[in-house]
Amino acid sequence: MLSLEQLDLSHNNLSGNIPKSLEALKYLTYLDISFNDLHGEVPSCRPFRNCSSKSFMSNEGLCGDPVYGLRSCPTSRQKRRKPIIAAVVSLLGITLLILIITALAIYAIGRCQRKYLVENGVDFAPSHLLGTGSLGSVYRGTLNNGRDVAVKVFNLQQQNAFKSFDVECEVLRSLRHRDLCKVISTCSNPDFKALVLEYMSNGSLGQWLYSDDYVLDILQRINIMTDLVYVFEYLHYGYSTPIVHCDLKLSNVLLDEDLVAHLSDFGIDKLLGEGESNAYTTTLGTLGYIAPEYGLEGSVSIRCDIYSFGIMLMEVFTRMKPSDEKFSGDLNLRSWINDSMPYAITWIIDSKLLGAKRAQHNEVEMFVICNGTCFKLLHGECQ
Repeated sequence: MLSLEQLDLSHNNLSGNIPKSLEALKYLTYLDISFNDLHGEVPSCRPFRNCSSKSFMSNEGLCGDPVYGLRSCPTSRQKRRKPIIAAVVSLLGITLLILIITALAIYAIGRCQRKYLVENGVDFAPSHLLGTGSLGSVYRGTLNNGRDVAVKVFNLQQQNAFKSFDVECEVLRSLRHRDLCKVISTCSNPDFKALVLEYMSNGSLGQWLYSDDYVLDILQRINIMTDLVYVFEYLHYGYSTPIVHCDLKLSNVLLDEDLVAHLSDFGIDKLLGEGESNAYTTTLGTLGYIAPEYGLEGSVSIRCDIYSFGIMLMEVFTRMKPSDEKFSGDLNLRSWINDSMPYAITWIIDSKLLGAKRAQHNEVEMFVICNGTCFKLLHGECQ
């Protein structure tokens, strides 16, 4: 931001030296770094010449021109003693920090286990069960402050449960995106592992799409799929290491109270190392959604997520599962849609999107191209 003209960083508890990069802000006319914990010499170059003593007040470690109300900087002899003192202070600080972190970790684990296993044992009752997967179950719970949460309890009898828990912790502890399911806390000991997640009041995308009580209109479906585009752009290109989810499907897309999509379940995801475009795994995703090279070879790349997203996109607007019993042999969701376009588009689109207009097409001759041959459709049947 080389054209920056005003910068106010006061009252931020900042520490360290004033960055040399600030000297390049030649258009800077106002600077306020007061009430912080900065130290070192204040530069005398142009951006700092417009400053007053108020700009640097309450930074005990700063030194420089007395015109700024600063103490004079130490001599070269005094400077030689500073690294030794700094090293001792740093060593003591690091030791103290390690002790604090260890104590907090022990306290957090014990507190978490007490909260969910003792105080809120009702959270794990069948009446609070939200869903069950191959590696565990998800329950609805309520924290002491009244906040609703979803508690994902891992079934440690399953071989991959420990690995899945570790992977989710490793990935989600550093990711920050609006469309990711937020992890509030974790619980872990040799006999119990769980993730405390943000509760999504509208359940999964699959529950909404295949419900007889609720209807997602076309704009809502577009917005949901757009949310997923943004989150995958972040996972694939916006993070230091590309992350492949590997198991994109409707049940792993959760909806909050505003029907904003949140991607969840990172139990089998893969982190591509620096310079890697693909990796290999023996852990498979869900049939019908996985890319051919993933299923046959175990090759994982960001293209696997793109393939799964495409399959889910078709499913969302046709309301047809890729695992539907009508698909067998060479016929699958992709080929079914491809063979039905463009002449039979109204027959593959979810009827809930068309509403009453769908009935009007029963009296109209429709055509579909199958393997290069044109067939006439009458009342939805090939004639």
